[in-house]
Amino acid sequence: MFTGIVAGMAEVVAIEKKENFQTHTISLEGKLNENLAIGASVAHNGCCLTVTKIDGNKISFDLMQETLRLTNLGQLNVGDKVNVERAAKFGDEIGGHSMSGHISLMATVTDVITSQNNRTVWFELPQDAMKYVLAKGYIGLDGCSLTIGEVVENRFNVHLIPETLERTLFGTREVGAAINVEFDPQTQAIVDTVERVLAAKQLA
Repeated sequence: MFTGIVAGMAEVVAIEKKENFQTHTISLEGKLNENLAIGASVAHNGCCLTVTKIDGNKISFDLMQETLRLTNLGQLNVGDKVNVERAAKFGDEIGGHSMSGHISLMATVTDVITSQNNRTVWFELPQDAMKYVLAKGYIGLDGCSLTIGEVVENRFNVHLIPETLERTLFGTREVGAAINVEFDPQTQAIVDTVERVLAAKQLA
């Protein structure tokens, strides 16, 4: 489980490509590397990956074809950075919202509005996915637990404070960027349940 509070960014230092498979190695420093073990879970841009090799601060992870296809991790090159969060431990403060690290799809950045003290970013999703996007609800974007601002047709925005811009990739994300999306599981469960109930009533 993750909380959506990104601890920082890590640089991709190596990518080994094989058929329908890749191994990514990132550089994890300080507390991000503390007591890390083979088999541990670390979120990269919100996607839960398993540690497969540790060589000092060089940490490796294996990515299957489905992960490469469904997330923006398949677009990474050596030198790029990823948002990183270690898996939550029992008793940790949950400052964001509960996240599984399972990406649903990618959103596209359509507009970035920057002011002195914050940044508003607009995203676009397929229309059928917007049923899970509710104003003032939670959403996971590149691993960040964020509150949804406005919702207009198949677009929505979030408002980002300087701390988020400094700590995460959202300080440099531009129009056209592909962003990993994890819908709030509670919202998703409620919407899906209501849909099933209504469908059952129509068939009755």
